[in-house]
Amino acid sequence: MAKRKAASVVDAALPGLARLAPTQQRSRDRFERILSCATEIMAEKGSEALRMSDIVERSGVAFGSLYQYFPDKAAIIGTLAERHNAVGRDCVRRDLSAVTAARDLHPALCRIVDSYYEMFMREPVMRDIWQATQADRALQKLDADDMAVLAGLLSDAIKRVAPGMPAATLATLSGLTMTLIAAAVRHAITLPPKKARQALTQFKAMLPRDLSGLA
Repeated sequence: MAKRKAASVVDAALPGLARLAPTQQRSRDRFERILSCATEIMAEKGSEALRMSDIVERSGVAFGSLYQYFPDKAAIIGTLAERHNAVGRDCVRRDLSAVTAARDLHPALCRIVDSYYEMFMREPVMRDIWQATQADRALQKLDADDMAVLAGLLSDAIKRVAPGMPAATLATLSGLTMTLIAAAVRHAITLPPKKARQALTQFKAMLPRDLSGLA
């Protein structure tokens, strides 16, 4: 019975994610060691050079145990991406929580830009993870799903200060704004720090300020 239950968990795993989340401490330690070693390898060589055999060699985890959790390297990258996405969503929630009037929106969006840039600079491997998500269809969906969540968070904040905005306008504004923020930050991380800051300063000046014409 236990074996059938475990198998159902494996079958239900989403593409681009771990097969299952371990519950016992020893298994959790092994799971985290796999992810830690994968992160180290990507930081050293890039996501394209990541190989399951390299993870086995560095982590000391047997192939059987590795595949128990991750069917392929896309699942490892997807699991790491989701962790970083969760941190990013928490930052966006925090920054948007201060939006209680229309005038608060622009400063909040600027803080989101800065928070995302700082997160990428603190964790350079995020660049490799993001590049890998763009090259894999299953991982692209994870990225799209995350963007939809972020757009929803912004939509909720705008509704608080501009309740009369038409639903279609709100959805378009929220989706485009979060997509542009992500694109601007991902462009900035390819630049030297001084130029990156200049580019982001110019970009932040373009973010929405006056919602009155859209309500």
